[in-house]
Amino acid sequence: MPQIPEKIHELTVGQLAARSGAAVSALHFYESKGLISSRRTAGNQRRYTRDALRRVAFVRAAQRVGIPLATIREALAQLPEERTPTREDWARLSETWRAELDERIKQLNRLRDHLTDCIGCGCLSLESCVLSNPDDVFGERQTGSRLMVERPPRQAVEEPRKACS
Repeated sequence: MPQIPEKIHELTVGQLAARSGAAVSALHFYESKGLISSRRTAGNQRRYTRDALRRVAFVRAAQRVGIPLATIREALAQLPEERTPTREDWARLSETWRAELDERIKQLNRLRDHLTDCIGCGCLSLESCVLSNPDDVFGERQTGSRLMVERPPRQAVEEPRKACS
């Protein structure tokens, strides 16, 4: 990992990419989503403060466990004066994400446990398939196959017929 001298307080996008392990395109994307910020030089080049390294690490760690970028942005916005997240911040924010992650783990475990039962059976029955319709949740709402969003029927529009001459 390239070392950046302490006297350098701002990083180029290439330096930030090298130090964080994130691609330059990912950094641009993070910036467009409001997760990190930069200033522009007179030559219109991006410059990031050193604290962007910790923010990128925070974003990437949250992404690895499946937290959506919008949720990450909301968490970062809660920090006073958009400061760098600390260990305590991570502990507090990750605790709020725990229930969401536990629910995803539960769903993935159910998928894994029932996947073998479903492959090859071809039923995908809305009444009994544990993958398509766990606990027959669709059956409680209405009958028939209703996984697709219903659209109103299209009105038939007849085009004028050309007369043969």
